[in-house]
Amino acid sequence: MIPDPKLIAEIMRKTAEKIVLSRFQSLGADEITANGTGDVVTVADLEAEDTLAKELQIILPGSEIIGEEGVSRDPSIVGALLGSNPVWIIDPIDGTQNFADGKTCFAMIVALIAKGETIAGWIHEPIQNRTVWAIRGEGAYEDEKQLRINGSKSIPRLRGSMNLQYHRWLDERRNIMGKEKFLVREIVRYRCVGAEYADLARGRLDFARYGGRLKPWDHAAGVLIFNEAGGYGAIISTSASYHVGPTISDQVLLLAPNRGSWQKLVELMIT
Repeated sequence: MIPDPKLIAEIMRKTAEKIVLSRFQSLGADEITANGTGDVVTVADLEAEDTLAKELQIILPGSEIIGEEGVSRDPSIVGALLGSNPVWIIDPIDGTQNFADGKTCFAMIVALIAKGETIAGWIHEPIQNRTVWAIRGEGAYEDEKQLRINGSKSIPRLRGSMNLQYHRWLDERRNIMGKEKFLVREIVRYRCVGAEYADLARGRLDFARYGGRLKPWDHAAGVLIFNEAGGYGAIISTSASYHVGPTISDQVLLLAPNRGSWQKLVELMIT
């Protein structure tokens, strides 16, 4: 049932070249608006989502589409996750604010869901023309190269993504006696979760904390790719794995190189 992953990557690459990159740093003021949830959306988001949806449904007849922009118009379409048909989840441009501002850190995300499980995921970075992808049970790849993260780093060597609150937290903790040796090396935020997931799988980032409403177009593909690269992720409050579902609720997801470092990071964050 899973199409050739290289074919999906090529569809994303061609869509990026034709629609996304052709408008990069050349958007008119009337081509940047806000969607139904108040998030920035551009004409490139809308056209790329429409193109990807059509191409993916040709590749997999009978499949359903859940796109970020489609959900902003009709939230009920997430109910397709409860059906028996396979579902494509699309974020046509993740990091839209960066894209609209002319910054190079943005990505395109596609995930394939079957019976409530993410079975494949792709993250394409148009500027770099690179695609990170995974098939459940078959590992994670960047184009042809298999990706495996380094799970042997100690906590003080870890570089990760958390929000600005934790930038301040890190600075404060550095001034507390006895805490220095337990602190992580660096905290960053790309404002593009797709690019962060790609770097997590590459080992350029070691951990990430995502809180709030965990939207499937942001996280479904990335969590699968990170897990297939050898990482460990779970919801902090329950220690349960992240699962895609029709209800988007407030949760905190923590990703780390392995379960041991995950537990140490949890303890560090709550003390």
